[in-house]
Amino acid sequence: MPALVQSKNAEGFEVVRTEGCRVFAADGRSAIDFQSGWCVGNLGWSRPEIERALRDFDGPAYVYPGHRYAPWEELAQALVEIVPPGLRRAFRATGGSEAVEIALQAAMLHTGRARFVTIEGCYHGNTLGPHSIGDNETRHLFPRLGLPAPRTIRPPLDEARLAQVETALKPRDVAAVILEPVICNLGALVPEPAFMRGIQDLCRRYGALLILDEVATGFGRTGRMFAAEHSGVQPDMLTIAKAITAGFAPMGATLTSSAIAESMLKVGAYSTYGWHPRSTAAALANLAWWRDNGEALLAHVGAMNRLFVTRVGTLGLGPVQGEGLALGVATGDEAQAERIKARCLKEGLIVAAEGDVVSLFPPLVIDEATAEEGLAILQRCAA
Repeated sequence: MPALVQSKNAEGFEVVRTEGCRVFAADGRSAIDFQSGWCVGNLGWSRPEIERALRDFDGPAYVYPGHRYAPWEELAQALVEIVPPGLRRAFRATGGSEAVEIALQAAMLHTGRARFVTIEGCYHGNTLGPHSIGDNETRHLFPRLGLPAPRTIRPPLDEARLAQVETALKPRDVAAVILEPVICNLGALVPEPAFMRGIQDLCRRYGALLILDEVATGFGRTGRMFAAEHSGVQPDMLTIAKAITAGFAPMGATLTSSAIAESMLKVGAYSTYGWHPRSTAAALANLAWWRDNGEALLAHVGAMNRLFVTRVGTLGLGPVQGEGLALGVATGDEAQAERIKARCLKEGLIVAAEGDVVSLFPPLVIDEATAEEGLAILQRCAA
């Protein structure tokens, strides 16, 4: 039995190299990556500009969280300039789960409340705070979590569902509503813009905060820099991670209003490895790339979205849903989705399967020829 503990369904694919839109295995196989590490490698793997910035890094090996570090301040300022309006402060984190933990604590401290409203079937991380408010298949394994069980909203997430949201908020004991603006683990489910705007209005009315979890959807995944832009919603907090460093180093962040940040400072802002100097260098290089190339890339994502939706729509599996290059197709059969995933890997394509949905999260920089090559594999494996 190996010493390393991994998920029970860890793939038999030993990775030795990544480059562009492909992953290479120890046995000589390679695969086109339509998963991007679950929305980590938005710029493809081994982006040379970021690789060069890390190779040339000449900073400290580590910075104690109680000290100042100029690149931290530079990165925080760069982030508040690109996120939705009103988010003026940035908290350091090591990844998505910690970013969500920070948001939950901040919501409780700012409102004095302890309950959360989430989407049925949602996933927000694998530490105890996110488990407490998540509604996935593992929550029942933790029956005595510290937070009250969340009130959940069942899809479809349309304007008619706002009455259920209002019922959940009326007791005025809810600290925050938290959701992904495109829900990746539910097959890239897209809430209607009217639902998103309605939630924002209801949160304001009943004194709850709105947290948008953009750990997976941020940095262009849905065809906008952040998925909140599709509906124009202005959250009270935003959590980001994954593609923030283009896959070169672990990092997360929680963006808040100034008032919420002041409430959070009651317990401090300590994260031992949050924004490690090398992670910070990678994130700054990533943001520099986006400043120079972002407009063109987002236009490319729109074109690739049309290609993927058209081609996947011909497979006869089910309707395609999602935004940009966060896409899902429901097969109606969980076993079939898993079979397609396994066949694709054997044939040289990496896709994700969640429940009965095959999810597609290719790198945003994918070219048409590589996309067509991968889609041809998907077509053969779905037949």
